[in-house]
Amino acid sequence: MAHWEIGMLVLFGLLLAGLPISLALTAIGIVGTATIIGWEPSFALLGQTFFDNSRSYSLSILPLFLMMGNFVVQSGVAHDLYDAAYAWLRHRRGGLAIATILACGGFSSVCGSSLATASTMAKISMPSMRRFGYPDGLSTASIAAGGTLGILIPPSVILMFYGLMTQQDIGKLFIAGIVPGILGVCLYVAAVWMSMKAGRVEVPVEPKLPLIDRIRALKGVSGALALFIFVMGGIYLGVFTPTESAGMGAAGAFLLVVLRRRMRLQEALSTLYDTAKTTAMMNFILFGALTFANYVNLSGMTSDMQTILTGFGDNPWGVILMITLIYLVLGCMLEGLSMITLTVPIFYPIVAQYGFDLIWFGIYVVIVTEVSYITPPMGLNAFVLRSVVKDVSLATIFRGLSSFLVVDVVRLVLILIFPTIALLLPNLM
Repeated sequence: MAHWEIGMLVLFGLLLAGLPISLALTAIGIVGTATIIGWEPSFALLGQTFFDNSRSYSLSILPLFLMMGNFVVQSGVAHDLYDAAYAWLRHRRGGLAIATILACGGFSSVCGSSLATASTMAKISMPSMRRFGYPDGLSTASIAAGGTLGILIPPSVILMFYGLMTQQDIGKLFIAGIVPGILGVCLYVAAVWMSMKAGRVEVPVEPKLPLIDRIRALKGVSGALALFIFVMGGIYLGVFTPTESAGMGAAGAFLLVVLRRRMRLQEALSTLYDTAKTTAMMNFILFGALTFANYVNLSGMTSDMQTILTGFGDNPWGVILMITLIYLVLGCMLEGLSMITLTVPIFYPIVAQYGFDLIWFGIYVVIVTEVSYITPPMGLNAFVLRSVVKDVSLATIFRGLSSFLVVDVVRLVLILIFPTIALLLPNLM
């Protein structure tokens, strides 16, 4: 058995035992490296990895975008997004569920967190959908699937992690996520219609609002829309770097909270505390992943994986399909961030060797990770919904998600066949 095979078995054993992913990756990185080059060089490499990366200017993007997302949540803009979407869709069949999808997409564009999007929108949209007789399966599935958009539509924490681990331009990764994110919203709307038709769901619709009232409903989302255009437009046009855009976004979100008169000292301190706590947790995960990457390189795992995948000969798409299969299997056991930190150090050198664009691969990996958020038995968004809506079983949620999983597969196929979907905007920068 190869050295890295033993390391991977021990790693999965630690994860199954409940050890946090950051500690598991760090432990395997230290011990595995020590058995190859010795304990003293291993600890020296660990210290260098933690020290150098903790001083990295690029890493400051993480707490700033987290702060931006936390201030956006505090501003209460999620309610306005939902109200605006419903004002335009209330006369459509399934309008509430579609409004939930659109509101999730809009909220995730300034929040950046799948879990925050799902939990916030569950509290807002679930009571309304129940009042109008929507089945619990469709209601919770719309929220859980819509919440996955938070890790693709920029700013995205997982795209930040991918960019830092692969040394790719985070600004281009953010811009690349826009078109696939919009495609995801459209396909999820189609999934709502599919679910209603398959289940023969009949729900009441309300009269169409006058145009002037629908336009007025957009007033509440103007701040969030302006913030998104400001941050992403600044990156796209080269006005400021992704790191500078994170600072501008955090300042803009703070201003949004102040203008909406939601800035109270206790809540502001709580937001800053949550940002610091989440930043510390994610830094340990990232540093653990980088330590594990050192072990991967020294153990020869990458070259062995390349040898295994050469069974596909000169067919690079066979390699991509095998990597996709591995992600889908891992998605049944691990949540998204753990998958990214565990697999990207292994796969991205192989993908680069086959000539694939690493920006495209980042978007593809994130979409596969999105699927893992709603795939049984470890679909994290389903568990978030279960914690918020306690009287709905996980079985009901996962049954409702079946149509959304189908359209996610369609989106993966489209990204594979037409890479331009992800690369169009970055290539125009």
